[in-house]
Amino acid sequence: MQSRFSSDPNQTRGRLFPEQESAFRTVFQRDRDRIIHCSAFRRLKHKTQVFVEHEGDYFRTRLTHSIEVAQVARTLAGVLGLNVELTEAVALAHDLGHPPFGHTGEDALDRLMAPYDGFDHNAQAVRIVTKLEQHYADFQGLNLTWDTLEGIAKHNGPVLGDLPYALAEYNDMHDLELAGHASAEAQVAALADDIAYNNHDLHDGLRAQLFELEELCDLPLLDVCFQEVDKRYPSLNAYTRQHEVLRRFFGVLVEDVIKTTHKIIDDLRPDSVHDIRSAGQTIVQFSPELWSDLKVIRDFLFTRMYRAPRVVEMREHVTNVVEALFPLYLARPDLLPAQWYQGLVNKENNVDLARTVADYISGMTDRFALQEYERLIENGEAQEAKSN
Repeated sequence: MQSRFSSDPNQTRGRLFPEQESAFRTVFQRDRDRIIHCSAFRRLKHKTQVFVEHEGDYFRTRLTHSIEVAQVARTLAGVLGLNVELTEAVALAHDLGHPPFGHTGEDALDRLMAPYDGFDHNAQAVRIVTKLEQHYADFQGLNLTWDTLEGIAKHNGPVLGDLPYALAEYNDMHDLELAGHASAEAQVAALADDIAYNNHDLHDGLRAQLFELEELCDLPLLDVCFQEVDKRYPSLNAYTRQHEVLRRFFGVLVEDVIKTTHKIIDDLRPDSVHDIRSAGQTIVQFSPELWSDLKVIRDFLFTRMYRAPRVVEMREHVTNVVEALFPLYLARPDLLPAQWYQGLVNKENNVDLARTVADYISGMTDRFALQEYERLIENGEAQEAKSN
């Protein structure tokens, strides 16, 4: 049953470019389908979540992470009476703007782009779906509804202060009301992201042998999960025990969001999606108690996984890759693919050139960035081409 404050596909604020809508799909279903079929979504399969894509077949990539986020988001949206298709569209699109090598690649690209207003992966996601995807004759981008674009731009909360250029450019044409809160569907997608990565990073850290299962026994939330599993299944092998513990941990996070959000809704009594956007707070939340416990787990992951020596070593290597490719393309834009180089309206404008280079590098997969680094930098093909 849909709640009064869910987003109604029949009441959408529309698309920047009017279209004849589908006779058998809602506008939000159509948005979701366009996201699934876009090039940027496919490239997520070879982009880092924590471990660089080629390090192992079982580690999460940005694509598998996005699918897991969408699964959690659908569950939460269904229980809360929200529009499942809009929730899923935002969840599937939320990481489209990530460059290769995860947050390490983003940090490097942001430093390199500092003279040109920086780089932000959330803003880049909007740039991708409104400009860089070019599959349609009538418009650039995917021409998603206002509601979906708002969710992509604001799923982590209001966007205040100076806007990233990639977001400001579109917002000037199609006001996304960035200073306010997003729909409940977008808020669900944001919490689903937190649930998914906190759970699967524990899985991946164990598989990478960065820490042992027994080290998790004393962490809050997980300690109770261990007690339940060990009491019910005292003779489990280690592998199955791990999965039983983490699936319970997953459930604890989901159930807490549902319970906490229901309480907030009961207190606020919103009657429309407008009431959600003007509530002055997010309505989809963890409880304060769980959030406090979750921070302990996040601190553990930060120390033992994200800053583990082998992870740091790879971070340093891939940072060098991005820091070598960016100035090379900036100095030699002719090394860009023909359609990118020819698409530069003003090849002498350093800002336009830098943003084109950032678009190109951020769209790379891990493997392609490493291949280009080897070809152009290590093998010196760029210098050879210049001398010829």
